[in-house]
Amino acid sequence: MKGSASSSVICNTLLAEGAVVIYGPPHALSISTVDYHTAGEPFRIVVDLPVPLEGATVAERRVFAMNDPAVNRLRQLLCCEPRGHADMYGGFLTPPDDEGAHFGVLFWHKDGFSTACGHGSMALAAWAVHTGLVAPDPSGTTTVVIDVPSGRVTLRVRGDGGRITGIDFVNVPSYRVASSVAVSTSRGDVTVDIAYGGALYAHLDASAVGLSVSPEHYSDLIAVGREVKWALNGTAHARHPADDRLSGIYGTILYDDLGTDADGSARQRNVTVFADGQVDRSPCGSGTCSRIAVLAANGVLGPGQTLVHESIVGSRFTARVAAETEAHGRRAVVPSVTGIAHRTGMHVFTLDPDDDLGTGFVLR
Repeated sequence: MKGSASSSVICNTLLAEGAVVIYGPPHALSISTVDYHTAGEPFRIVVDLPVPLEGATVAERRVFAMNDPAVNRLRQLLCCEPRGHADMYGGFLTPPDDEGAHFGVLFWHKDGFSTACGHGSMALAAWAVHTGLVAPDPSGTTTVVIDVPSGRVTLRVRGDGGRITGIDFVNVPSYRVASSVAVSTSRGDVTVDIAYGGALYAHLDASAVGLSVSPEHYSDLIAVGREVKWALNGTAHARHPADDRLSGIYGTILYDDLGTDADGSARQRNVTVFADGQVDRSPCGSGTCSRIAVLAANGVLGPGQTLVHESIVGSRFTARVAAETEAHGRRAVVPSVTGIAHRTGMHVFTLDPDDDLGTGFVLR
C-alpha cells in the first residue's frame, strides 16, 4: 500500500519512545498494531498482514477473508482473549479499489467481517493524518478517502496547531428499508424500523420492551438485541436490494428518545448490539447513519437539523443530513457524522506455537 507505515517502522518507533519490547520464542508469529478509540469504542489497526488477501476490490477481499482460515486465525488472535475481548474491533488495511481513495480496509470483530464501520473509519482517518500517510491540509481540514466493503467513504479531519479537533464521517447513501415490522420477543411483541447505513440495522424503542439505554440494563439490552436480529436475519427485510454481499441484519439499535434541545436538535441515546451480542461503546457510526435515515424518512429530521446521538457510556456523535439523494429506487440521504478518535497504544502481539490456548477464546 503506497505510503503506508511498516511493521519495522512501528517497532522502531516503540524503541525510540523507550518502550520495552519482549521477544517471543523462535518461530513465534508476531504482529504489530496501532490502537485507537472513537467515543469509547476500540479500533485495532493492522497495517502489514502476514497472510495474503485475494481480490481486486475491498468487497471481494472481504468475501475471501470470510472463508480463509489463515485470515480468520489472525482475526481471532487479535480479537479474542487474552489479547482482546468479546467486544474488540479492528481492521486490516488493504489497497484501495482505485486511485480515488487513499487505502482500503476490512473491518473485523469476534464473529467475522463487517460491511461498514463509522467509528473505525474515524480512527483510520486520525491514524492517516497522525502518520503522515495523508499530509495535513494547510486549511485545517484534511480529506481522507477510504474504500470499505459497502463503498467509498469520505472523512474530513479538522485540526488546529497539530491537534485533531473533530472528524466528519460522510457515509454511503443511507435509507429506510421497512417500517413497523412486527417481531416477537421474550418481552412481548414489538415493531421495528429497518434501515441501511452501510449495514442493515433494526431500530427498536427501548421503552417498548420495558428498558432504558443505561448500564444497569446492559445484559437485558444485549439479550433483546440478539433476539430481534436473529428473528429478522433470515427474512426478506434482511436482503440488500442490489448486492447480496451486504445482506443480513448486522445489529439492533435500541434507543431512548430524549426530546429536543433548545436549538432544535433532536437528542437520542442508543446502544447498538451487533454481530452476535457485541456492544458498541460509541453511538455507532454506521448505526447513526441508519438512524438518520429513519428519522429523515419519518419526517423528524430534515436538511440543516442535527441529531445529538449519545451512547450507553455517555459519549456523543452529532449527525446531520448532508444531502438528499436516491439509492436503489428509494429516497435516501447522505449522512455526515461527527466525532473524534484518540490513539491508545502501539502493540506487538505474539503467538507462541507451544501455547495451548492458541488464538484465544471468547467468554460470551
